[in-house]
Amino acid sequence: MSLKKGRVFSGARPTGRQHLGNYLGAIKNYVALQDEYDCVYCIVDLHALTTLETTLDLRNNTYEMALDWLAAGIRPQESIMFVQSQVPQVTELHTYLSMVTPMGKLTDLPTFKEKVREQPQNVNYGLLGYPVLMAADITLYKSHLVPVGVDQAPHLEFTRETVRSFNYRYNTNVLIEPQMKVTEFPKIIGLDGQQKMSKSLNNHIELASTPEETTQRVMSMVTDPARIRRTDPGNPDVCNVYSMHKVFSSADEVNMVNVECRRAGIGCVDCKKMLARNMNASLAPFRERREEFARNPDGVWDVLHEGAGRARAIAAQTIAEVKAAIGLAE
Repeated sequence: MSLKKGRVFSGARPTGRQHLGNYLGAIKNYVALQDEYDCVYCIVDLHALTTLETTLDLRNNTYEMALDWLAAGIRPQESIMFVQSQVPQVTELHTYLSMVTPMGKLTDLPTFKEKVREQPQNVNYGLLGYPVLMAADITLYKSHLVPVGVDQAPHLEFTRETVRSFNYRYNTNVLIEPQMKVTEFPKIIGLDGQQKMSKSLNNHIELASTPEETTQRVMSMVTDPARIRRTDPGNPDVCNVYSMHKVFSSADEVNMVNVECRRAGIGCVDCKKMLARNMNASLAPFRERREEFARNPDGVWDVLHEGAGRARAIAAQTIAEVKAAIGLAE
């Protein structure tokens, strides 16, 4: 794989079918970056083990995520797309990086504190070392750029610090300090109009939903809470439906909604119907491609297995350089 501007790495936990928040916040960017960078995209199933109480759905969730990535436009013939656990070198590098990681840095990370509050009965070693494994993911492939949401910025800065610590400790420059690329849509609000779109909150719209399911979800969206009656003027600036119009509707329609909502010229029901229609039209090509990929499940797994082979080739070279830098026996 010849380098273009450099190498991009990004990973996501296998949560199954992807929703609009996943697409706008990450996957859309994954697709666009392929034009200028060599891209490595990983389904991080080992990371998922830090929070899962059962792995019964893990394989299927991995497959469903892969389907969505392919349908969205990930091109496996030029990008590497694989499953984390199929490249065992990542856990080896995780071990080496853990030797230059102060415990206090891990316990101070806001994401760790949040997870401790969410799952106090399952604060495991893997959860504490989650950022070290993430750093291993990124540095194993000598990634130059990492597209992340603002909520992951502390983890990427941790990776940068870890690279500096490792290179300083062993007097080397074998690991590359990655740069952060913030996504165009850092936070997608869910159907409740308040919290980030999430499956766990059931405030999401799946990309692979039927047009009927999508319409039903859109019609349930919370709008301007101050607009109680149809005749009340609304404020599009605080309405999540309007923010979605900016993504899925034409410029003329966005302008019309902005003007007519403020003077009660259009009601929330008609506004939502327009959004649902435009959203379904926009997602139709994705859904057709997804159905095509789904007709050949073995082909999807072949993409992941072939990608893992290409990833292992890069990983093996990096590990050899890391061990030499440390001074470990060959």
